[in-house]
Amino acid sequence: MTKVSWSRLMFFTMLMFVLTLAACGNGDTSDEESTDNSDTDTEESVDEGADESAESEPKVTEFEPAFPEQTRAPAVETEAELDVEVVAEGLGVSWGMEEFDTNRLLVTQRDSAELLIVDLEDGSVSDPIEGTPEVNSEGQGGLLDVTIAPDFDESRLVFMTFAQDIEGGTVTAVGKGVLSEDEASLEDFEVIFQAEPAYDGNLHYGGRIIFDDEDNLFLTTGERSDDPIRERAQDLDAYLGKVIHITQDGEAVDTNPFIEDEDALDGIYSYGHRNVQGVDFHPETGDLWIVEFGPQAGDELNIIEPGNNYGWPIVSYGIEYSGELINDGVSEHEAQGFVEPRYYWDPTSAPSGMSFYDNDAIPEWENNLFIGGLASSYIVRVVIEDDLIVGEERLLTDEGERFRDVLVTEDGALIAITDGGMIYKIAAAG
Repeated sequence: MTKVSWSRLMFFTMLMFVLTLAACGNGDTSDEESTDNSDTDTEESVDEGADESAESEPKVTEFEPAFPEQTRAPAVETEAELDVEVVAEGLGVSWGMEEFDTNRLLVTQRDSAELLIVDLEDGSVSDPIEGTPEVNSEGQGGLLDVTIAPDFDESRLVFMTFAQDIEGGTVTAVGKGVLSEDEASLEDFEVIFQAEPAYDGNLHYGGRIIFDDEDNLFLTTGERSDDPIRERAQDLDAYLGKVIHITQDGEAVDTNPFIEDEDALDGIYSYGHRNVQGVDFHPETGDLWIVEFGPQAGDELNIIEPGNNYGWPIVSYGIEYSGELINDGVSEHEAQGFVEPRYYWDPTSAPSGMSFYDNDAIPEWENNLFIGGLASSYIVRVVIEDDLIVGEERLLTDEGERFRDVLVTEDGALIAITDGGMIYKIAAAG
């Protein structure tokens, strides 16, 4: 394993700040519309150390927050001494992961549609597991997230999301299979859910999955990006731009909010989302939190309640990639009958996978939220008090990686995977 000095996180801060200011305003490719399928961002981000504040960055918009803590939280810094290791490198776009055995991960490879086993102790990477589904790997498609059934020790069930070709285009699909005893293959893999309607595009699949306490699945989807298909995030007869609640067989959970509405799809739990790539439960409150891409700025951190509408694409704290206002610049959600985000980023952090820190290995991190940043090339640590964001820290800012997903291991290490095929481990020193 390669050792990375933690002090590098503070180095070249002022130089990068100056270079970034000079770069702002250049016509970069959008996070969802990039031609190289890499989700690049419209704004260059400042590569800050922990002692810098987001308030030093130039804003993309002129919107005012609905309440003071809704954006640009004060900078905080971890006091504990940390060790950072590169566990593995040279992989492809690593999109999702799950710890299925102590210090052993299942890791998806988006473009090659491979599922790998990575050992965090020795850095070894398995051969690709056979039996993964056929996927559409164009654009932001491919093999996406992975999780295991709550009874995995007995059932050995593995669940995955992926972009699937069906009549009319592609959909975000969920499938499951049994990991063989020799860990070489997925057996009896079957598709259990398809987020229809299909669309002939290759952007905004969403695709995160997580189990609840009742052993049912939450699935997040994107609204497929393009105008006018993105408007279907507001429609209850489409699974685009939604948080979806299904059983392990792909059926709607019978307590879902629209189960009695004949004009709505039974699996919908919440709607009005753009592209949700992060989801987790708060360890203390049990609330379901998600993070979703905004357009230019306006990435949102939301608490999800059943039946709620989160406003996209009618309201946003971001603007179009062209620089035009969205819906004449309506940003305030509550006044339009929508739910205000608990937090938003301006400029964007391009947030992807996230995980709450539910461990006592690093006490000051307990109940903090960690979010992988793509275009921003850092991991965001978010400090939450009474559902308000009171602090933000940026980790691994000097690595130049696009952090696609993060998780917390049983022994309290923070693991991050990247589009550049790197796997990082952050743990308490010693």
